[in-house]
Amino acid sequence: MQIKKVVCALGKSGYMHLDLAAIRGGAVADGGVFHGAPLTPGFKRIAEPAAILSIMLVLDDGQVAFGDCADVIFAGAAGRDPIFHPTEHLELVRTHMAASLVGRDVSAFKRNADELDAWTHAGLRLHTAVRYGVTQALLHATSLARRITMAEVVANDYGCKLSARPIALLANCQNNDLMQLDRMILKRVELLPHAYFTSVENELGNRGEKLLAWLGGIAKRVREVGDADYQPRLHIDVYGTIGQLFAGRVEEIADYLGELRAAAQPYELLVESPLIAATRAEQIEKFAALRHALTCKGIAVPVIADEWCNTLEDIAAFTEAGAADFVQVKTPDLGGINNTIEAVLHCRRKGIGVCLGGTGNETDQSTRICAHIGLATQPDFMLSKPGLGGDEAIMIQSNEMARALALAA
Repeated sequence: MQIKKVVCALGKSGYMHLDLAAIRGGAVADGGVFHGAPLTPGFKRIAEPAAILSIMLVLDDGQVAFGDCADVIFAGAAGRDPIFHPTEHLELVRTHMAASLVGRDVSAFKRNADELDAWTHAGLRLHTAVRYGVTQALLHATSLARRITMAEVVANDYGCKLSARPIALLANCQNNDLMQLDRMILKRVELLPHAYFTSVENELGNRGEKLLAWLGGIAKRVREVGDADYQPRLHIDVYGTIGQLFAGRVEEIADYLGELRAAAQPYELLVESPLIAATRAEQIEKFAALRHALTCKGIAVPVIADEWCNTLEDIAAFTEAGAADFVQVKTPDLGGINNTIEAVLHCRRKGIGVCLGGTGNETDQSTRICAHIGLATQPDFMLSKPGLGGDEAIMIQSNEMARALALAA
């Protein structure tokens, strides 16, 4: 089966773009906006709506496969591609990329994805968001052509085994929405609440006291609201603020993680991005040192790498250095979903924990496709997306996995 035509549409993402440099630099929040000038190139405002580009492949039998080009909330930070404005890429996709796609046989996914992910124009690779969207569309197209689920396509093409059960989910919640938290507890989500901590003064406290109290409150609420046998893992994403609080001093960061671990009792605690360094090399060095300090102190807090761990090469460097307990495979940052698949399988081969992540900035379609990738590659857990609402994301992912498993069976 071949691609007959390429059609594009502009659309909306599941969340927003936020300028992490400006926020970490002290931008003053006013509800959902921030006062001050953006610091990261490409941003027009510190908080601005994000958009997506949907790439539709019309097949010669009339079926339509599609994928959505999207980037992450904190675009342009820690080695990532610049903020994605789809209108800047629309003409290239409609013309030059479409010429490479029309007439292409979609019966084989991996070969097509590898080629389109590496495709260049004027000597430059495409933005990671474009590579992400077009390879989603190619996977969907192969699934339609073969008349099997996308999970089965990935399992067949990469020689992996389809999971027998849904992948555990990490609820991506707002840190100030207690009603949302209650709903996630009642729905027995396996990990929660993720949340976002980007300000030392407002969210951690100048001695870390605010985050300690907040995390203790989360653990208390799980005990109060949850079923007696409900034992979720607690997960927080602090975007380097703990490193800021302690000026990068690893021993003090480790001690504070021990305090957080005590506040989370009786639940296991995972901490993502406890510090953010200026370069990948320094990030790996600091993460490795932190893991060593935690081990020496007997503090059982797994740390998750995200910032500076964007590409397949980055992930390999972190795993080889033993610089993380888990890696978040942040799907749009890897470009083609072929890289996402390879990254999860690489982590599993190396015995390192892996979260098949992504961003609230994604869409229903990219989320469904990632659910199929999860079933085929079997990460330890997946981040809920799109958006930060929790309910809608958990619904989309859970239902897509249930349908795929039923069809594959």
